[in-house]
Amino acid sequence: MNILSAKNIVKRYAAHTALDDVSIEIPRESIFGLLGPNGAGKTSLIRIINQITGPDSGELLFEGEKLTQKHVEQIGYLPEERGLYKKMGVGEQALYLAQLKGMSSAEAKKKLKYWFEKFEISEWWNKKVEELSKGMQQKVQFIVTVMHEPKLLILDEPFSGFDPINANIIKNEILHLKKQGSTILFSTHNMGSVEELCDNIALINKSKKILDGSVREIKKQHKTNTFELEFTGNMMGFTNAMWTGAELLEHTTDGEHNKARVRLLGKTTANELLQAIITVAEIQSFREIVPSMNDIFIKVVGDESVLGTQSNFTE
Repeated sequence: MNILSAKNIVKRYAAHTALDDVSIEIPRESIFGLLGPNGAGKTSLIRIINQITGPDSGELLFEGEKLTQKHVEQIGYLPEERGLYKKMGVGEQALYLAQLKGMSSAEAKKKLKYWFEKFEISEWWNKKVEELSKGMQQKVQFIVTVMHEPKLLILDEPFSGFDPINANIIKNEILHLKKQGSTILFSTHNMGSVEELCDNIALINKSKKILDGSVREIKKQHKTNTFELEFTGNMMGFTNAMWTGAELLEHTTDGEHNKARVRLLGKTTANELLQAIITVAEIQSFREIVPSMNDIFIKVVGDESVLGTQSNFTE
């Protein structure tokens, strides 16, 4: 069952259409990447899910029910523009925000004690927010976002401003929260994080969804039957052995040691290629070139801007 379904969402601001018939399905206990260039419509969709604004048409379902204000306490939201009160004490503010999410004072203190100890920031409790670095402030905001154990976590560029060590701490916490049963909607420009964390993604460009599905299936769909080999042997013999089964895209040679990138042609399989060249070369490594999510993002957004096409990939 999906925890959230957005169906045919349309949102307009005067003459600008921010979302044009966008539908997404977010499976329970998964990490879902919401991707797109700046101005694509991601923030508009997040604001609608958080009920900050409403759609002009379409509907949203939370665990099969129409999304209403009663679901707010089951959603945690970490915005890209952090919103802590700088003159307020860290502990006082964390307690206040916890109670806005429906937690009692006693329950909030217990949870905050756990998280502050876990992040080794107990000594910050009585400090004012303005005394903390940007990274420290973001740790506090992450804590107040997750401590009420929401069913759905919406994280907008959660690693912004973190050094690599603290970014890794947050990544591990996100994975742990998923393991504990949370669902995470993750908006980012960092394609490396998408590769590491996301199970499924949706890509929005110019207000339209142009691609969605599992990360594994999308990468599979964008493969180009390209392989990289390292081998010793005669380069001419290697090229002749491929014959019409593959084309040589590029190669480098260092004496007897060669590296080549080839693309299979027609119905030629990787095994057939290996059988053809093993008689003339000693193969040292052989791997398929799988496109990264960054490559796919650039290609699909570029194609969409030129062709106006829409692609959907589902597992």
